[in-house]
Amino acid sequence: MVDILKYTPEHEWIKIENDNIAVIGITQYAQDALGDLVYVELPETGRKLSKGDEFAVVESVKTAAEVYTPVSGEITAINDNLSNDPELIKKSLAEGWIVKIKMDNPDEIADLMDQDAYTKFCEEQDH
Repeated sequence: MVDILKYTPEHEWIKIENDNIAVIGITQYAQDALGDLVYVELPETGRKLSKGDEFAVVESVKTAAEVYTPVSGEITAINDNLSNDPELIKKSLAEGWIVKIKMDNPDEIADLMDQDAYTKFCEEQDH
């Protein structure tokens, strides 16, 4: 199965891997808006989430932003490396992810944007 990458209007990215595992992080647009990151408040593994729930907070020198889950499920992993180095979020998807969630309902990704739709959405946000 090919990995699927989708985006939310709240500027999260979600990559779907095998076995219905969703890897979630924040987009370049959100990273640019936040600026220099100083702290990431991470959730606990095993926590059950419903689509739209806040699960993390990313703090920068200028603001704090909540991170919301685009899918329902259980957190199976957190990126502990972010505790010591919040700027990792700005690296590749492989390094900058925040959580991995075992999805309850993979069909929830159907409402999310693909790369082209997200790029257009961001351009409209800037106007």
